[in-house]
Amino acid sequence: MPMKANFKIRIMGKLLKASGERSELKPENGKYFKLKELQDAVGGYIELVTSPKGQLMVVNEEGKFGNLEINVNATALFESWFGPLDVIVGDALLCESFEIR
Repeated sequence: MPMKANFKIRIMGKLLKASGERSELKPENGKYFKLKELQDAVGGYIELVTSPKGQLMVVNEEGKFGNLEINVNATALFESWFGPLDVIVGDALLCESFEIR
């Protein structure tokens, strides 16, 4: 008798706070993040940075204008994707593209 694959896609983002703290963040509806949730996570208007493998980093679009603290962990990840081109400031949310609508 063939076995059925029984798995569930785990929907969850990883919040990288500028303070260095890391935590998991689940969408309120359990399926995908809505704009308001993304804005709340990063503290303002959002900008999406897409990694070479398609993962998304949601950052505060106006963070540098607001003099937000450099996010060392998010910047290190950004540099691993693109090299030392820029820094990430404020909190950042990592997620997959299918987790945002």
